Amino acid sequence: MLEDQIGKDYIKAMKDRDTVKSSTLSFLRAQMKNVLIEKRAENLKDEEVIAVIKKQAKQRQDSILQYEKGGRQDLAGKEFAELAILKSYLPKEMSEQEIEKFVIEAIEEVQADSMKDMGKVMKIITGKVQGRADNKLVSEFVKRALSQF
Repeated sequence: MLEDQIGKDYIKAMKDRDTVKSSTLSFLRAQMKNVLIEKRAENLKDEEVIAVIKKQAKQRQDSILQYEKGGRQDLAGKEFAELAILKSYLPKEMSEQEIEKFVIEAIEEVQADSMKDMGKVMKIITGKVQGRADNKLVSEFVKRALSQF
């Protein structure tokens, strides 16, 4: 399980005195613990862990943009290092061609013929690509495909 792997990597980072990795994983583990408490569960499923990691990665990306705008390259570099650690636990991102294929299949499946069907199409696609593609990118592909009708 992903949760166990993160715990093992955290212990290894502590032993290796890797401060960036240990602090990043410590914060990630705290966020996972908050989700556990919220859900009143014993363990998190991998999908739930991935959701927490994605949320943390998004926060790092936003911070990097803000630090770069403010001219703080030192802080942006730290956030970038943490982002790389978080991304190592995420599944491989899908290519644009793979996303397009899923969009076309979903449109055919629900027999979508206008932008009104976007919700139906997105519902099918998000279940299939969850964790492997950015929903914003998927949404853009769906809009582009449905606008042709």
